[in-house]
Amino acid sequence: MNYQESLVYLDEHASYEKTGRVDSPSTATIEELLVVLGDPQNDFRVIHVTGTNGKGSTSQIITRLLMAHGLKVGTYSSPHLENVRERIQVDGEPIAEIDFADSVAAVANAEGIGIVRPSYFEIMTAAAFRWFSDDAVEVAVIEVGMLGRWDATNVVNPDVSVITNIALDHTEFAGPTLGHIATEKAGIIKPGCVAVIGEVNEDLRSIFAAEPCEEMLVRGEQFDVVDNHLALGGRSIQISTHRAEYLDLFVPLHGWHQGDNTAVAIAAVEAFFGSALDAETVQEGLAEVLMPGRFEVVGHQPLVILDGAHNPAGADVCSSVFFEDFDPHGRRILVVGALGGRDISDTLSALKVDEYELVICCTAPSPRARSGREIADVARGMGCSEVVVADTVEKACDIALADATSDDAILVAGSLYVVGAARTHLRRVLP
Repeated sequence: MNYQESLVYLDEHASYEKTGRVDSPSTATIEELLVVLGDPQNDFRVIHVTGTNGKGSTSQIITRLLMAHGLKVGTYSSPHLENVRERIQVDGEPIAEIDFADSVAAVANAEGIGIVRPSYFEIMTAAAFRWFSDDAVEVAVIEVGMLGRWDATNVVNPDVSVITNIALDHTEFAGPTLGHIATEKAGIIKPGCVAVIGEVNEDLRSIFAAEPCEEMLVRGEQFDVVDNHLALGGRSIQISTHRAEYLDLFVPLHGWHQGDNTAVAIAAVEAFFGSALDAETVQEGLAEVLMPGRFEVVGHQPLVILDGAHNPAGADVCSSVFFEDFDPHGRRILVVGALGGRDISDTLSALKVDEYELVICCTAPSPRARSGREIADVARGMGCSEVVVADTVEKACDIALADATSDDAILVAGSLYVVGAARTHLRRVLP
């Protein structure tokens, strides 16, 4: 199997409809796959990360902190922005095409011996674990795909389990309350691990405490953000943990929430080593953090920002950073697209859609996409004065750039699928 053939194989498993699977929670298929592959998930230590928002940034910060300490680190994340190989990385570099094809081929061979037909995400998860084992990583930072308890990644035995926060999302699979969401995410907490909890809602505390673990560290108790303010190109923060004080840290990511994510990441890495961290090593790791598609500035004059805010909680943070930290002086233009399965009005409201002078609605490049025309109808109903529909993300970006002056600001948001397509296109057309 070559690289192109591996992509075709994945596409044939791209939905539960194509696999013939029923929509019921189980990790049985991924467990069977991994047995055939020799249980590669047991060949490295693991930090397992879930949360409604922030798990991508937190995972990347953890990765860079571990790398700064000299470890060989695998990182598994989803979804990807521009290339599927982004999901499987070692020391910050995506897996090579030949290695990706080889790992996917191994999963395909395992399926061939009679295992229930796996989903796209199960194939990717098994392929990632196999590659991390083959490449002899010392620790893997594994990001949950959705929720936690029944996620395909939840076959690992983590040293540290991380829950960044809890908000309403994926309520078609778990809900309708925050308690239901928290219960599913708490499923990654395992006996013997240290649980690092970034969620500060005390009403949810008993849900996390009910899961077996060696130790539980909670933001606001054993660790917290002491100071967090805007700095050129990111945030200047101070973190306090029950082990140490970390002063004058610079995080090259935008938004106050990145201070919270950094605190969770530092607490997780402390828990992994069982000790305080060297302050200079922490700063070295933070300096290398990159988070494409998460409030990423890709253009100036006009200012062009990409953010994969895809649920109300994420959209609320996105709009706060856009309007408060950046405070654009010119017109504000929103390019937005979204997937189905969520109430788009909640996300648009959190984005403050009626405060943009121009809203361009597009259809995300996904079979699950909500049509741009449908999004536009909702935006008009929410009081937007000027709304335009574009068939594709690329056309939406072109309309925005053509309409904008050098003083204006363009925000592309609503889905990582939209942001990924926009990022590829804008890097070609922007100077």
